[in-house]
Amino acid sequence: MKVELAGHYGYGRIIRTMMPMVAMMVVTSVYSIVDGLFVSNYAGSTAFAAMNIVWPAIALLGAVGLMIGAGGSALVSKTLGEGDPDRANRYFTMLIHLSVIIGLAFTAVGIVFMPQLVVWLGAEGEIVPYAVTYGRIVLVSLTPFILQMEFQSFYMTAERPQLGTVMSIVSGLANIGLDALFVAVFGWGLTGAAVATMISITIGGLYPIWYFCSSHNDTQLRFVAFSYDWRAVAKSCSNGMSEFVGNIALNVIAICYNLQLMKYIGENGVDAYGIIMYLGFVFAAVFIGYNIGMTQVIAYNYGARNHAELTSLLRKSLVIVGVSGLLMTALAEVSAPLMARIFVGYNEQLASLTVYATRVYMLSFLLCGFNMFASAWFTALNNGIISAVAAFTRTLVFELASVFVLPSLLGIDGIWLSVSVAEVLAFILSVGLIVGYRKRYGY
Repeated sequence: MKVELAGHYGYGRIIRTMMPMVAMMVVTSVYSIVDGLFVSNYAGSTAFAAMNIVWPAIALLGAVGLMIGAGGSALVSKTLGEGDPDRANRYFTMLIHLSVIIGLAFTAVGIVFMPQLVVWLGAEGEIVPYAVTYGRIVLVSLTPFILQMEFQSFYMTAERPQLGTVMSIVSGLANIGLDALFVAVFGWGLTGAAVATMISITIGGLYPIWYFCSSHNDTQLRFVAFSYDWRAVAKSCSNGMSEFVGNIALNVIAICYNLQLMKYIGENGVDAYGIIMYLGFVFAAVFIGYNIGMTQVIAYNYGARNHAELTSLLRKSLVIVGVSGLLMTALAEVSAPLMARIFVGYNEQLASLTVYATRVYMLSFLLCGFNMFASAWFTALNNGIISAVAAFTRTLVFELASVFVLPSLLGIDGIWLSVSVAEVLAFILSVGLIVGYRKRYGY
């Protein structure tokens, strides 16, 4: 099924068009969740804590793909809207090539320095060898991971978002099946979970390379001869800087949470936070998927100078994001006991801590979606600087400050409330930016 970027988008068309992107991101988030479920129940809390400590660092490296994908696809979509498909395909090919080079370099460095990295991330004692093993194995698939993150945006630019959904489902099912085999049946523990993740990520990352090279590719995107256009590279990176900063910040914040939790609670705090993050990853994936898809539509209409449609897309998106945030917050409050039982039902004290922490932490999703969309809005308008300011301030300023300041005032509750305080401050900033730039962009 082909999805047109052009034309008017009502609520029905928006939801139908964005659902494949949302589904793709939700399924992609299953990787670490499935690993966590099997590791926690079959390998124990120490291995579970090791995985939760090292995964944010790997996801941080993979954020390069999100940056190039989000920023580059916005540039490619804008170029298509301007009626220049040849230049758009040169940009597309160049960015994929660059991503492969970056991924291979990061893999080599990460594998060598993994022991030092996990200690810096807060691993102690028995956790260290587990974390090193998991990190090194998963890093083997870092280049496919970067490509998978990148193509999540380019699938929409190619007007084939369902391809991303299908591959995410295939990769997700492979991860589940291999986890069950390697961890539950073969008893390989954390090593088995790492191998399962490596294989499933590789499937999802290499498929789009094959597709866009094959005769099955009937989209407007294809690989062509190119030379590096460093201005276009810089524009793509600046466009996607907010997504890059946002993803980095998410993982930096996770690292800081783990450091604070090890200080105030210990291993149980890291385990509880890991479970919260699994639920948070799924919920955030809904917003990320929506923003990835909508960014291409907004960028296309911006390139075509369709200001009336830009206004319509903004208003409708704010309504959709607001309703989604309300529903997800309610779901989190209700499902917290179930999540705790599934992951740590064997430890009553840890389960009780997880339920309480989840219910406090997940209140942040009432405003989270608005702030994420505000950043994506400016990415689509090819204003990477403002987009990055919104993302950077929300996370690396407001949330980072909160996670270190509030615990000294409120104790453990300060850690769980940090993200909500940050989202309130970021919401005020987001409203100011969208209102302040409305005349410049004509929405």
